[in-house]
Amino acid sequence: MLSIGMLSKRSGVKVPTIRYYEEIGILNEAERSAGNQRRYRDSDLERLAFVKHARQLGFSLDGIANLIALQEHPDRSCAEAGELARAQRQLVKDKIVRLQRLEQELTRISDGCTGQGTTGDCYVLSSLGDHGACVTDHE
Repeated sequence: MLSIGMLSKRSGVKVPTIRYYEEIGILNEAERSAGNQRRYRDSDLERLAFVKHARQLGFSLDGIANLIALQEHPDRSCAEAGELARAQRQLVKDKIVRLQRLEQELTRISDGCTGQGTTGDCYVLSSLGDHGACVTDHE
C-alpha cells in the first residue's frame, strides 16, 4: 500500500491533483488506514500513470473518464476508444493551425519593431491596439 506522498513521488503527480482526481472519480477512492490516512494500491498507481499520459496528450478529464469507462469493460469494442483518439488528434491539429497563425502574426509584429523611437510610436504597441491590422485570423 502506498501513502499519497509515495503515490505522488512515484507517479510525478502532485498531491492536490491526486486528491482532485479522487474527488471527481477519475481515481478510485483510497482505502484508509486506522489513522485515516489514504492508502493506494499498485493499480491506483497504474491508473494515475494512464491519466497522466492521457493528460500529456491533451485529453480532457471528461475524455479520460470515457476512456477509463472503456478500459473497465475489456469485452467491449475498442472502436469508441479509436474515435476518442481521432477526435483528440483533430483538436491538436486545429490547435497547431491556430498556433501557426499566432506565430505568423507575432513574427509580423516583432519584425516591424526597429527598436528605434519611443513607446508613443512603438510598432508593437500600436499593432496590439489595432486587431484590424492583423494579417491572420488567430482568434
